[in-house]
Amino acid sequence: MPAAAVRAGREHPEPRAPGRRTGLLRVAGAGLLIATAAIHLDLYLTGYRTIPTIGWLFLLQLIAAFGLGVTVLVIPGRLVVPGRLAAAAGAGFALATLGGYLLSVWIGLFGFKEVLTTAGIIAGVIEVAAFAVLAVLARPRAAIARAAGVATAALAIAALVLLGVTVAGATSTPPAATGTGTALKTTSIGGATVLTNAQGFTVYLFAPDTRTTSKCYGSCAAYWPPVTGTAAASPGVPGRVGTITRTDGSRQLTYNGHPLYTYIADTAPGLARGNNINLNGGLWREVLASR
Repeated sequence: MPAAAVRAGREHPEPRAPGRRTGLLRVAGAGLLIATAAIHLDLYLTGYRTIPTIGWLFLLQLIAAFGLGVTVLVIPGRLVVPGRLAAAAGAGFALATLGGYLLSVWIGLFGFKEVLTTAGIIAGVIEVAAFAVLAVLARPRAAIARAAGVATAALAIAALVLLGVTVAGATSTPPAATGTGTALKTTSIGGATVLTNAQGFTVYLFAPDTRTTSKCYGSCAAYWPPVTGTAAASPGVPGRVGTITRTDGSRQLTYNGHPLYTYIADTAPGLARGNNINLNGGLWREVLASR
């Protein structure tokens, strides 16, 4: 072989086929995306599908996560550019999904306010890991690779910090039961006369409850704070108002034998965003004023 050809080969070596490290990153990134899809599917099937707007967004999320995961996994290693583009799309999706979750916890999205749950925290950690793995897989093998690696690490750390702050803030100030202030009242929403607490917020019944027992505790009670207080109703409110004792000793109001709750997504009086939602193990309905 001529010396010039040898020298040219040393200066411009042929690109090597993706090695074992790249293969492991592809499997890990795809697996993490599919894991987020599985969590979203479980949440969708167990109640989120009934929430307006949020339901179909969850469906789109799980389809996108599964599709991106499969795409990252099946693109042949020799197709370097498509593989990096798929990994970059997966990394962006994971970060965007985490951002949407944190926003829904902080301020709510589309009339729905999220509550921190174990599943939500696990999904958040998986999404940070998916972003980190896929961002490493997507970065080019060039001079900018080091800068891309630093940016990836910084974003992953920032995402973990934000998730940690959110978890710490939620656990340090757990949602309290809703006190009635004075008495139950009625208002008109959508042409129906519904029951409200003293502040005008719609109250709901939970189908699995019995006349003497609430079935809503833990994360359920965070979404649906029990209405607590003494058995009292404003003049003109028909029906029977009573109380039951919850496991923590507090007194929860009942109406015609139904324990009462408010809904955290109702951010102002006159809203009934929780009506006909199947969430936290059962169906929720606004309480109609009746005898």
